[in-house]
Amino acid sequence: MSIAFDVRAGDPARAATPLLIVALPSEPALPRALAALDKRYDGALSRAIRRKDFQGGKDESLLLFAPGAGPERVLLVGTGSGDAVKGLTRAATLAGRKANALGVGSAAFWAADLSDAALEGVVVGLSLGAWEFKELHTPAPAAKRKKPLSGVFVFVGDVRSAKTALAAGVAVAEGQRITRRLAMLPGNICTPEYLARTARDIGKRHRLTVKVFGRREMTRMKMGSFLAVAQATTQDPKLIVIEYKGGRRGEAPVALVGKGLCFDSGGISIKPAASMELMKFDMSGAAGVLGAMEAIARMKLRINVVALVGSTTNMLGGEAMKPGDVVRASNGKTIEIQNTDAEGRLVLADVLHYAKRYKPQAVVDAATLTGACVVALGTTTVGVMGNDQAVIDEVLAAGRRGGEVGWQLPMFEEYKELIKSDVADMRNIGWRGAGTITAALFLAEFAEGMPWVHLDVAGTAYAEGDLVVMPKGPTGTPVRTFVEFVRGRAR
Repeated sequence: MSIAFDVRAGDPARAATPLLIVALPSEPALPRALAALDKRYDGALSRAIRRKDFQGGKDESLLLFAPGAGPERVLLVGTGSGDAVKGLTRAATLAGRKANALGVGSAAFWAADLSDAALEGVVVGLSLGAWEFKELHTPAPAAKRKKPLSGVFVFVGDVRSAKTALAAGVAVAEGQRITRRLAMLPGNICTPEYLARTARDIGKRHRLTVKVFGRREMTRMKMGSFLAVAQATTQDPKLIVIEYKGGRRGEAPVALVGKGLCFDSGGISIKPAASMELMKFDMSGAAGVLGAMEAIARMKLRINVVALVGSTTNMLGGEAMKPGDVVRASNGKTIEIQNTDAEGRLVLADVLHYAKRYKPQAVVDAATLTGACVVALGTTTVGVMGNDQAVIDEVLAAGRRGGEVGWQLPMFEEYKELIKSDVADMRNIGWRGAGTITAALFLAEFAEGMPWVHLDVAGTAYAEGDLVVMPKGPTGTPVRTFVEFVRGRAR
């Protein structure tokens, strides 16, 4: 369920709301603007601060109750001592999760001197924290159901000037909701056709051009690399293209590319059974592209954008690709398949080559591509590589603004030796070391002639454990990186 957000001015002490969320920094002093609220609560806020029951630290919270008029509850959340926008976004995420758990239905949010960037972050954070995936659960008995958080107003100093930031926050929040829902759906529901229908829905909602190509069309386009992955599946693979035309006519677009493996068994190089169910998340890059297009269209950015998603499933069967097979990609290069579980790069190879027909000003792809990225960077940092340092720097900056921090890995020429093949132009894996880098170098062969950046989101697109501010499951990454990059290039 989406949250209806609004902004309002006034004294938070007078807010008739089931829950007032108050964000305070590390080692706070009670702001003057909360004096009336503190008085209404018989000094509970100032006592909590004075006694250090609440110190404003990262992920710290304290719930207070009071009878009578005004807010029924006050939830103090700490923003910590670091970057203000980052701290507020995380505090709002925690608050959204707690508000949803309380079942209050609606809430208000207050923080001192909210900038536009902070307001946007608060909206995104509240939405992230309150998001739940319940649609496949049997509903609880009516008497036990809690109201999901469905409405929030944020206190601001100037309502009129805050509207733009509010709208941007809502746009990103709605994009992330699409991304997280798609990622959470099981593979028997979220199929390549389901992703195509979602793209068509986005296109219809925002009057975007959507094209969907299947096995027959991809065969004509000689996408032998992509189709090798789809050989053993009965589901029709899909190449999905969405065109957003917010810029000048004829202006080169930004291209966003996503890996959409709706389930990855590993193929003949089958994955271990333990945790294989998590391979429904192997379409997180594609989900991020679709969510970003929803946000970009809502924001009406003055730029042209083309989104490209390559989607299939990697299955076993009599027709499955085998280690040792050689296939030819649409750019004419031959590939020796040494490991069928390195399938995402085979899909992206043909999709990246297809992107060249749009003559993009820049290309950014996202994929849950390598377990090696998780080993190298863990679950908090996106692996970033590319062939154009200026664009890499833009993407890294976009990730920082969006709270999806990335780290650049090297793509030295020497690493190319690791993907040389004795029987073809290249092979689809290197050796045990530098797996994230060799995967990116493989993709670089198909991005020639375009300024290109690759995001390996294997460790960040979904969480296998509770993140405190969010439960385990999809995180919404890389929607904000995509949106911030595109917004940075918009007129």
